[in-house]
Amino acid sequence: MEKNILVSTQRKTIVRITLTALFAALTAAGTFISIPLPGSPIPIVLQNMFALLSGLILGPLLGGAAVGLYLIAGAIGAPVFAGAAGGFARFASPSGGFLIGYLLMAILGGCIVGRPQGGCKTPLWRIACGVVAGILVVYVPGVIQLKLILNDTWEGAITKGFLPFIIGDVIKGIAAGIITPRLRRAAADHLDG
Repeated sequence: MEKNILVSTQRKTIVRITLTALFAALTAAGTFISIPLPGSPIPIVLQNMFALLSGLILGPLLGGAAVGLYLIAGAIGAPVFAGAAGGFARFASPSGGFLIGYLLMAILGGCIVGRPQGGCKTPLWRIACGVVAGILVVYVPGVIQLKLILNDTWEGAITKGFLPFIIGDVIKGIAAGIITPRLRRAAADHLDG
């Protein structure tokens, strides 16, 4: 009996580590879609969608860990940030606040939807709230840092760091909201099994 419990605990630990690494890798893979925008130092990326999915599917702890792992990889020089860049200096760049926002996005979105649990269906309203809150929270440190680094006005920072991206982020949020329920159930089956 104790051996079965130990094997089950070890299996759950391996699954947690694997899912965390998988979502960190997916977030890093989002760097391959990076479209520069005229008039803004911030490109259009897919990394924010994967950061959001990390929290929505894995919950706040594992989702936050996945994005944290992604950020650590980038900080030590792996080319996982927009434009296939890496290094700690990226956190002090105009886009650095958005990187911190990814972590907040995963944690807040995960807190709202909760940890996936086998046999429990997450209400769609909860997923929608997690998507909206996650999308909006990423802009807080992003726009603030953009304003400070560029020594810009609030209007300028919002024009460069929010307005060009919100429609695309809403589309990414809708996509994330559509695929989240099924992936949460799959994650719950593997985490609880």
